[in-house]
Amino acid sequence: MTTKTSKPAPAKAPTKAKDGTNVLQMASSPDVTPERQLADLVTAGEAGNAWLTALYGKGTFGELSLTQCVHSLRKTTAAVKGGDLSTAETLLASQAIALNAMFGELSRRASLNMGEYIDASERYMRLAFKAQGQCRATLETLAAIKNPPVVFARQANISNGGQQQVNNGPARTNTPASARAPKTVSEPNELIEDLTHGSTHMDNRTTATAGGANPRLEPVGAINRPAKR
Repeated sequence: MTTKTSKPAPAKAPTKAKDGTNVLQMASSPDVTPERQLADLVTAGEAGNAWLTALYGKGTFGELSLTQCVHSLRKTTAAVKGGDLSTAETLLASQAIALNAMFGELSRRASLNMGEYIDASERYMRLAFKAQGQCRATLETLAAIKNPPVVFARQANISNGGQQQVNNGPARTNTPASARAPKTVSEPNELIEDLTHGSTHMDNRTTATAGGANPRLEPVGAINRPAKR
């Protein structure tokens, strides 16, 4: 007696969950319409930057959920708004290390072409120096975040009759005395000629004699007036 054994059903290939990889899922709200929610995300920059993260990360990490990228970006920006810059510090430190690795690889390629392909070696070396410069700039930015520069300013507040005047003095420098600008000597004040009523120069000519056209002035005679007026 033969018994029929049923063959096991072939295993189905796992199906990819439809989690809205390229679709932005938003929670419904009775007060805000979906159009307004999408507009707020776009204008705030969260949706656009999350889409760029998913787009450029696809080649290395595969498909990324756009909705999850928005949630992750919101969490990061909320921490920055609260004063927590740990994520920014981690990002800058990681980028500096990656740029240093690029500098090493480009330098290696430049050395391989050196001596035979001078043009290729020069191009690789220029790219290596650019990566090195970006690495230095990234580390400087990280140092500025960790230790912000302190600016000292001299300020004098003067209040005269309720009106306040603020005078900011120049910043002190460590320039040696020999390198400072020389003191300016003010020129003596000179009279400026006013030509409103003619020249103001003194007439140093001799006095002319009186003539017919210019007779001498005679004293005015006495005028008979009453004793009492």
